[in-house]
This record gives sequence, structure tokens and C-alpha cells, in this order.
Amino acid sequence: MSDNILEINNLSKYFGGLAAVSDCSIKVKRGTITGIIGPNGSGKTTLFNLIAGNLKSSGGSVTFDEENITDVPSYELFPKGLLRTFQIAHEFSNLSVLENLMMVPGNQSGEKLMTALFKPGLVAKEEAEVKEKAKEVVEFLNLGHLSNELAGNLSGGQKKLLELGRTMMVDAKLVLLDEVGAGVNRTLLKDLGTAIEKLNKEKGYTFCMIEHDMDFIGRLCDPVIVMAEGSVLFEGTVDEAKKDEKVIESYLGRGSKLKDEV
Repeated sequence: MSDNILEINNLSKYFGGLAAVSDCSIKVKRGTITGIIGPNGSGKTTLFNLIAGNLKSSGGSVTFDEENITDVPSYELFPKGLLRTFQIAHEFSNLSVLENLMMVPGNQSGEKLMTALFKPGLVAKEEAEVKEKAKEVVEFLNLGHLSNELAGNLSGGQKKLLELGRTMMVDAKLVLLDEVGAGVNRTLLKDLGTAIEKLNKEKGYTFCMIEHDMDFIGRLCDPVIVMAEGSVLFEGTVDEAKKDEKVIESYLGRGSKLKDEV
């Protein structure tokens, strides 16, 4: 088994004559929390969309768990264990927290009309198992007191925790977190960080995360990859990134210092 769960080789994406991602190569090791930072427009989210199958590439390749998944659509990557979250949480607002989690596992027997009609016992058994799993997830995320609350009534940070919980309802191998901390207050951001660390250490999840909060990145991520103009500019630790002249210039121009929010 390869040490790298994800390998991106010379990946590119052009929109007309504009290169959003240009000849980008990245390796993500199993069991790590890898941070991706960079100025607005540096290609971070486009890169995630290419990996997750939301966009088709203009060139290059993506290998996940030793399988070429270049341009494979997201619905085919989901059962393989590659999942992503979004900058804006995508919850079912009129369903409860528990029901949102129960919607996640695919190929449930109750989805098939004939099985639902003629094997109600099987459907009920599976539903009970999924519900029990969902209860474990909400307790893991300290959302147990909100199990029956409509997801649309949650705060922004709670919705981000719910999105993270969705990844726990399947056998995730790699989770792409797109600005999971955006719009989240400091208390819930701490809870999010704790949940990510626990999933990484206790359940073996590998994470690759785009984030602008350098304190949050510094707490969780090693290594950190800096993108600029669609390519990799730097790879190392957060402290090294903050001192690197190329990184500082990319963000703020010469003579500046990189702050904790980038």
C-alpha cells in the first residue's frame, strides 16, 4: 500500500484562456491533516472541485488510494471513501439533525420499492442500525442535545459540525474540507478542531483542508501547502510558511509580514 492516499500530477484546469489550476502536483500522505492555503484566486477550491469530480480537468491526473480517479464524478467517489464539505453547509433544513445523518448511507433497502413493500422487516432493521449510528455520531460531535432540532435552525458552526458528521456515516478515507472554519465563532471553531483531530487520530481519517485562519491551520495541519496562480508555491510547516519570503510576497507584497488571518 502506498504511503500517499492522494497523488495529483501536473493537474490543470482552464476556463477559456485562464488557467485556474496550472500544472499542479501534490501528494497527501495517509493519516495526515494537510492544509492548503493561498491568496484568493490561487486555485484552491478549483483544485478541490477537480479532485472531488465536480469539474473535469484540462490535463494531468488524480490518483486516490492507488486508483486513477481523474474526472470520475463525485457520486462514484463517494462509495470509494472520498468525501468533501463545502464553504457553505448543505443541510436538509426541514429535517432534524438525526434525519440529516440518516440520509447519508447509500443503497439502503428502503430506497427500493419492492423491498419496502415485501421485506419491511429488513427495511426496519437497516433503519434502526442507521439510526443508532447517527446517534453515535451526534454524541461524538457533542450535538446530542440538538438531535431532534431542525437542521435549518442550527448556527453556522453547528451546521459545519453536522457536515463533518455526514462523513462519519460512511467509511471515509479522505475528507476534503473547504473552509470548514469560515463564519464559525471561536468556541465552535475549537469544537470543530477537536472533532477533526479525534477523527484523524481515533478513526484514521486523512484530511486535506483549505483554510484562511492560520491559527486553526497551525493547530491541525502538517504539512501546509501554499498555492499561488494555480500551482504549488511552497510546502512545509506553518511556521516555515510564515517566514518564507515567496509566501509573504504572494499574499501581501514585499516588506510585509504574514498575519494569522490570510
